[in-house]
Amino acid sequence: MASAAEQLAANLNFSAFAKASELKKRIWFTLGALLVYRLGTYIPMPGINIQAVADLFNQNRSGILGLFDMFAGGAVGRMAIFALNIMPYISASIIIQLMTTVSPHLEQLKKEGEQGRKQINQYTRYGTVILATLQAYGIAVGLEGASNVVLDPGLFFRITTVITLVGGTMFLMWLGEQITARGIGNGISLIIFAGIVANLPNAIVGTLELGRQGALSTLMIIAVGIMAIAVIAFIVFMERAQRRILVQYPKRQTGNQVYQGESSHLPLKLNTSGVIPPIFASSLLLLPITVANFTAGQGPEWLTTITAMLGRGQPLHMVLYAAGIIFFAFFYTAIVFNPADTADNLKKYGGFIPGIRPGERTAHHIDYVLTRITVAGAGYLTLVCLLPEFLISYSAVPFYFGGTSLLIVVSVTMDTVGQVQGHLLAHQYEGLVKKSKLRGRRR
Repeated sequence: MASAAEQLAANLNFSAFAKASELKKRIWFTLGALLVYRLGTYIPMPGINIQAVADLFNQNRSGILGLFDMFAGGAVGRMAIFALNIMPYISASIIIQLMTTVSPHLEQLKKEGEQGRKQINQYTRYGTVILATLQAYGIAVGLEGASNVVLDPGLFFRITTVITLVGGTMFLMWLGEQITARGIGNGISLIIFAGIVANLPNAIVGTLELGRQGALSTLMIIAVGIMAIAVIAFIVFMERAQRRILVQYPKRQTGNQVYQGESSHLPLKLNTSGVIPPIFASSLLLLPITVANFTAGQGPEWLTTITAMLGRGQPLHMVLYAAGIIFFAFFYTAIVFNPADTADNLKKYGGFIPGIRPGERTAHHIDYVLTRITVAGAGYLTLVCLLPEFLISYSAVPFYFGGTSLLIVVSVTMDTVGQVQGHLLAHQYEGLVKKSKLRGRRR
């Protein structure tokens, strides 16, 4: 027998969407914010030769700059004001979340609820400014080291570049927060999603053009299309996969009424961390490139060697990328899901797992199950993100067909659809409440 919530969800249709005025306002706001973001990716930084930047980027498109440009929605290739995109914010979030495990002050803030979360977010913003400043200065020095790119090299160019890029990153951070609060949610993820999807048509046209020129065989293009469809289907299946732990509630008496014992499920997602591990791992791999840009090609030989080894498709890049994905899959899962808190909540409301004693034993059991499924989830993420990398490395397929981009696009799409359905469901509940109130007044 379907529950009331499931029946409402099954009855959601276009007419229900047309009546949800609040949801439509949120969608329009989100689209408007993403349009502003896309316009910013076409506004170039002051003091640079746009054609020289385009030529320089085309020469290094197959390197890690291509990955950076994918996340930035093409802003790197145009050296726009949003060239840093939201990556400094993501890197700052990594650092702050790592510090919560070693800093008693941050750990205490995390336990203080909403007020503590606001303070941690403020520290993340400060960290974003610092990292964006360092990366922007590295980009300025790197551009000055390239020939004919900077019109008037010097201190003034470096200052204007830092101010422009840091301002662009902070604006995107604010825009993402506004989408989360006033739009349909997932603001930061939607900004990255918009950057990937916006250049997807160009990537498809470029791939077909390579086929027309003979650089890619027709069989390879068909194989890439089939692989993309298979990866999308695999991602959808794995993202919906759950491990349900049976939870039993005993009989309870309230006044003269006796409520029968009920059974429920504790759903544990196979991939609790979502798209965070690939994004975090990718952003960390971009940091050595920034350090190398500080030297403008005049640094020590070992730094140049490491930078070359971290290039797209290199064995060291693959190994570190896989290790980063696995690490952040476990790390982020440990942050967002606490088995001890879940066990305490079950005990508080009288729930228990059959055959497992409430309290500490229940926490150990949940942690054991969560660890096992996280192993499978980390393996799935690594497989999806690395297998297409080998294809990209040994053929001219654009980055947009990589596993990371497909994972982000599919996962964010599923989350956004879930957010929209949640708003529609809330609107349906509001309608039922209003109808019940009207019927009560008539009686």
